[in-house]
Amino acid sequence: MIGITAIGEVDEFILKVIAAHITGYLNFKTQLLTPFEEPVYAYNYSRLQYDAGKILSNFEAVPFKPCEKVIGVLNCDIFLPVFTHVFGEARQSGTHALVSLYRLESIPGTKDHSHPLLAERAAKVALHELGHLFNLFHCQDEYCIMHFSGDLTCLDKISFHFCRSCSYTFKKNMDILGTRMRD
Repeated sequence: MIGITAIGEVDEFILKVIAAHITGYLNFKTQLLTPFEEPVYAYNYSRLQYDAGKILSNFEAVPFKPCEKVIGVLNCDIFLPVFTHVFGEARQSGTHALVSLYRLESIPGTKDHSHPLLAERAAKVALHELGHLFNLFHCQDEYCIMHFSGDLTCLDKISFHFCRSCSYTFKKNMDILGTRMRD
């Protein structure tokens, strides 16, 4: 089962859209979890952003039984030291991932969660990060959900599907994990 939770203030509609896409495209059961407080501990005053690595490390310390994997959704502008910003973050083959809504809006930081494009983008980022949790790497196919998206133009171009190669790897990794994820 895949858990989905808000970190800070996030419209429940966005969480439900992400859950529906995970169920619809990957056939996983999902569960909405109790929200977390905004990660003020991860704020970097020199960058005026939140450190995704710190948030993820803190988030990974929390067990979410019976969920095998968990996606935290937040409104904060997150970064990794090598990037000006990221839409999401996950550790390869890990258990927890992040999706930031902040730069998925047409005007970053407006928190207009009623726009359908924001929900679509959030679902794409969640599926992409979930792919990393199942040991998929970035893909060269510009339409594959595992293609790296550094900007909204690229993100809007990708589909909700894995390319043939990523689909094969995903299924192979699922076979290794067994069927427990879908039970």
